[in-house]
Amino acid sequence: MKKTTIQIILVCFVFASFIFSLAPLQAVAATPEPVRGKHAMVASQHELASKIGIDIIKKGGNAVDAAIAVGLALAVVYPEAGNIGGGGFMMIRQKDGKTFAIDYREKAPLAATRDVFVDKDGNLIRGEGSSTIGYRASGVPGTLAGFDLAFRKHGSGKITWKQLVQPARLLAQNGYVLTDRLANLLIAFKEHLAKYPDSNRIFLNNGKYFQEGDLFKQPELAQTLSRVEVQGAKEFYTGKTAQLIAADMKANNGLITLEDLKKYEAKERTPLRGTYRGYEILTMPPPSSGGIVMLQVLRMLEAYDVKAMGHNSAAKYQVLIEASRRAFADRAEFMADPDFADVPVANLLDKTYLEKRRATIDLSKATASTEIGHGQIAGSEGTETTHYTIADAAGNVVSNTYTINDLYGSRVTAKGTGVLLNDEMDDFAAKPGKANLYGLIQGERNAVQPQKRPLSSMTPTIVLKKDGSVWFALGARGGPRIISAVMQSVINVIDHGMDIQTAIDAPRVHHQWFPDEINYEMYGMSPDTMKILSSYGHKFAGRPGNIASATGIMIDDDGVKLGAIDSRSDGEAIGY
Repeated sequence: MKKTTIQIILVCFVFASFIFSLAPLQAVAATPEPVRGKHAMVASQHELASKIGIDIIKKGGNAVDAAIAVGLALAVVYPEAGNIGGGGFMMIRQKDGKTFAIDYREKAPLAATRDVFVDKDGNLIRGEGSSTIGYRASGVPGTLAGFDLAFRKHGSGKITWKQLVQPARLLAQNGYVLTDRLANLLIAFKEHLAKYPDSNRIFLNNGKYFQEGDLFKQPELAQTLSRVEVQGAKEFYTGKTAQLIAADMKANNGLITLEDLKKYEAKERTPLRGTYRGYEILTMPPPSSGGIVMLQVLRMLEAYDVKAMGHNSAAKYQVLIEASRRAFADRAEFMADPDFADVPVANLLDKTYLEKRRATIDLSKATASTEIGHGQIAGSEGTETTHYTIADAAGNVVSNTYTINDLYGSRVTAKGTGVLLNDEMDDFAAKPGKANLYGLIQGERNAVQPQKRPLSSMTPTIVLKKDGSVWFALGARGGPRIISAVMQSVINVIDHGMDIQTAIDAPRVHHQWFPDEINYEMYGMSPDTMKILSSYGHKFAGRPGNIASATGIMIDDDGVKLGAIDSRSDGEAIGY
C-alpha cells in the first residue's frame, strides 16, 4: 500500500474518532432554533392539529379554545395517542395571572374491583381480559368532559363549540395523507389491532395495510364527531355514542356501562405550586404524581450547585438519580386519587422532610433501591401520551397532556364509533406491590376501586419569571419518563441557561426506583461518565433509548413566543 494512501486512512480514522468523541456535545449543539411567533404559538405532535389551533386563535379564540380544537384534531391525525377515548390534565394560566387545573382523567367503571385483573390463583391476568389489552382494560373516558368544562368556564366566548369540533370532523370525514411513520406504526401494531373487528378494518384496512401517501379516512369517527358537534360533549356520555360504547362493552365482557358514562364528571383542582431557585412552578396535583415527584427532586437539588457540576456530568447525574430514586419510592407509597385516599401533599413537599431525604444521598455511592423505602412523614402511568402547549396573543397559556396509555390504548375501537379506547386500568395497581406495564411499583392506595381515577405521570407544567409573568410552559409523552423529561428540561433552562428547544433536545436520564437501573440515551452520556457512575454502584439499562419526548413554548422579554418540538418525536410548532 502506498504511503499516501496509508496517511489518508490515518487522517480519516483520527477525524472520525474526533467526531465520535464530540457526539454527546453535538446532541445539544446541533439543535435547531425554536420557532418564533410574535403573537401566538401552538406546539403539538402534528402539523395539521397545530394549524387548526392557530386558525382558532386568528378567529378570535383564546388558548383554551385552541387547546380543545387541537385535542380533537389529534384524535383524528394522531390515533396512537391523541384521543377522545382517554383522558388527561389541562393547566391554564390566564392573562390576569389566575391559574386553573382541569382533571379529566379516566375513572374505573362501577363493576371494577380490587382483584378484577387477578386470576383465581392470585396471579395477574395476561393478554385479553388483562389491564392492558381488550375491553376490560378501559377506564371511563374523560377527554370530552374535560374539554367541555374548559370551554364553558375558560373559553373566550367568541368561538362556538361547533367551530372547535368541525375541523376535526372534516379531517376524519375527508381524510388526510398518511406519513411513512404512521403507516409503518399501524403495521407494527397489527398483531393486537387485528383482534378487534373495527380496529382491524379502520386502522389495518382489513389486512391490506395502508401505505405512505394513502388518504386515510375515518367515517365512523366523523359521525361521532358530527353528533358531538351538534349536540355537545354530553352526547358522548348520554347519546347514541354512549349507547354504542356500552353495547359493545356488554357484548365483549367489558366493564363500562351506560351508567358509568352518564356518571362521569371532569373537575377542577387546585394547581400545585412550588419553587426552584426562586422561580415559581405551576403543575398538576394528584391524581397526577408528576408534579409532586418533580418538585421533590428539584427541592433536593437546590442544595447543590448544579450549574457548576455541568450539564451531563457524573456529579450532576449522581444527585439527580438519587433524588429521583427517593421521590419515586414516595410515589409508590403515598400517591393516588385524592378523592379516595389522603395524599399528604404538603408533607411530601415539606422542606424539613426533603432535607432528611436528601441527607441520605452519598455523592460517590449508589443507594440500592432495596434499601430505599418511602419516607416517614408526619400526619396522615403509557408511554403513548401526547402533549401540546399553546400561548395566545392576549397572554393566556395552556399546557395540556392527555393519553390512552399504551400505543393505541386497549387496541379496541368501540363498534360503530371509530373511537379507540384507552387501557388506563393498568395505571392502577392491578396487584399492589407488583410492577405495571412500565415497571412501576404501586401501592395499596392506588388499588382498583369503582369511580376512582388511576395515578398518572402526566406533568403539564408552567414556569413563571420572577416578575410573575409566564416564562415557559411544557409537558411530555412517555409514561413515567414524562416526569424526568419535564423536570430535566426545567433544570436545563434554569440552571444551564438553555433556550426551550435546546433544553428539550438535550440528553437526559431516568430512574424510577424500580427497576433499579439508569435509563440513558444514545450519545447522551460519555463513556467516562458511565464508568464513574458504574464505579459508584449504578446499573444501566441493557440498551439506550429515548427518555420521553417533550413539547414546549417559551416567551422572551419582548413577548415573542418560541415554540419547540422534541427532536425525538414528530410534530410542528406554528406561530404567527
